[in-house]
Amino acid sequence: MATEVIPVDTISRHVITETKSVCPECNLVLPATVYERDGRVYMDKVCPEHGRTEELYFGSYDMYVKFSRYLHNGKGTENPNVRKVGCDCPNNCGLCESHLSHTGLANLVVTNRCDLTCWYCFFYAKKGVEGAYVYEPSLQDIKEMAEQLRAERPVPGNAVQITGGEPTIREDLPEIIRIIKSTGVDHIQLNTNGINIALKPELAKIYREAGVNTLYMSFDGVTPKTNPKNHWEAPHTIEACRKAGLGIVLVPTVIKSVNDHELGDIIRFAQSNMDVIRAVNFQPVSLTGRMTKSEREKYRITIPDCIQRIEDQTGGMIPKEAWFPVPSCVPITHFVEAITKKPQYELSIHFACGAGTYVFENKGKLVPITNFVDVEGLLEYLQEKTEELEAGGNKYVVAAKILSKLPTFIDKDNQPEGINFAKLLFNALVRHNYSALGELHKRTLFLGMMHFQDKYNHDEERLRRCDIHYLTPDNRIIPFCAFNVFPEWYRDAIQAKYGTPIEEWEKKTGRTLEQGLYRGTLRRGKKAAVAGCAVGALTGEKQDHKVVELQVK
Repeated sequence: MATEVIPVDTISRHVITETKSVCPECNLVLPATVYERDGRVYMDKVCPEHGRTEELYFGSYDMYVKFSRYLHNGKGTENPNVRKVGCDCPNNCGLCESHLSHTGLANLVVTNRCDLTCWYCFFYAKKGVEGAYVYEPSLQDIKEMAEQLRAERPVPGNAVQITGGEPTIREDLPEIIRIIKSTGVDHIQLNTNGINIALKPELAKIYREAGVNTLYMSFDGVTPKTNPKNHWEAPHTIEACRKAGLGIVLVPTVIKSVNDHELGDIIRFAQSNMDVIRAVNFQPVSLTGRMTKSEREKYRITIPDCIQRIEDQTGGMIPKEAWFPVPSCVPITHFVEAITKKPQYELSIHFACGAGTYVFENKGKLVPITNFVDVEGLLEYLQEKTEELEAGGNKYVVAAKILSKLPTFIDKDNQPEGINFAKLLFNALVRHNYSALGELHKRTLFLGMMHFQDKYNHDEERLRRCDIHYLTPDNRIIPFCAFNVFPEWYRDAIQAKYGTPIEEWEKKTGRTLEQGLYRGTLRRGKKAAVAGCAVGALTGEKQDHKVVELQVK
């Protein structure tokens, strides 16, 4: 690809920090500058061979400053599975001594087969591609990967997302779930498009009884145009989960100019199904493949951009002030550690990676937690009490102080009816009694954002703090934004090594890949020979999907 000449205004920009990134063409590690210009945050880097890349990093400088206050170096790992001296990101990646976060959520890929053929997906097994393979680890491989997660120290991994491909294609999925559960993993998410559950509703109960806690379901919009993947099937899946008592997280991949106008509608859809939908986790799209700057600008959207659209599309009901970065919960972790004297789960990802808020339903309206809780004041107070405990303070005296102080952070006049939030917090933080929180979840909706990196906006400081990791059969635990951003080094290389050539797999199983494809059984109108996300269905115009790939996992 020819070097793209990009004029960059270096005079009007305000440098925020220096970091390391990569050339999106050759993967050369480069020094990079993160800076503010016109109220937005950008990254700039120059490859000696392929030239300059300037990329939008964070859509609001004000939000960047607010979120950056919560930057925190986490616990890392005491038993790294990749030995190396000093940081060499993103080379030879696994959990090394330089990594700053333990595993918060482990992705375990059980297949790269899928029942859809979405044009933008990079993951599913495709025929006609040189070296194409089917990757499906054995039950023994899966057990060993889960055991590797549980062996992590100082905090054993305790949450797994079963992913693919489409995991429900595997007929032995219930056994896979039970095996993972048997290793001591408490929380299991199932990442799915939901189609097989829509076709066979009994699967929801089977998966729940096997050990799945949450269905993590792709849901990109409320119309067939924005959500051609499972628009017709999702209601059937939701109803099956409702009957089975299996909670759902909706996962919209947000693409500028494609579905970013429906974020408010997605939240309203979730609100109308709050008895079974527990959360919406928006994922601003990561851009992979070769794309010009103008192409990237067409599709690129960041966390602050999504948050602003949600404020606009909900009529200000969920304002940008309601959102906090994921590491803002670290003071809560530190307080619980000071009380229990035991290491706890610590979500220490980079502040630019993710954000969230809770909204409560009250008289048909959604009320953000910040409408009745002084979140910043509460977090500062908990940090103060943590320091008091660490200095030798009596935990019973501290508990009494907290019991007295907590109500001052709650606005009782704006608190949703029927909720004593101060009492709930005290029981959870001090008494470790979480029973009431279960009932509370039925009246709340968690709204999250998670923006995975790509080669254009890759930041070493973000990668070092990543806490969403992949388990691999070579006994490594690899950060998400190494595994997928550098597939030639990690995802594709590892899965090809442990996979089976498609022709060999078909001969061995007596099946073809095509036999596993969804034919649009539940879709209105004419059924398709092969169902998926047609290019035109998303954008209304023809795209060259060999040039533009959108990362969605």
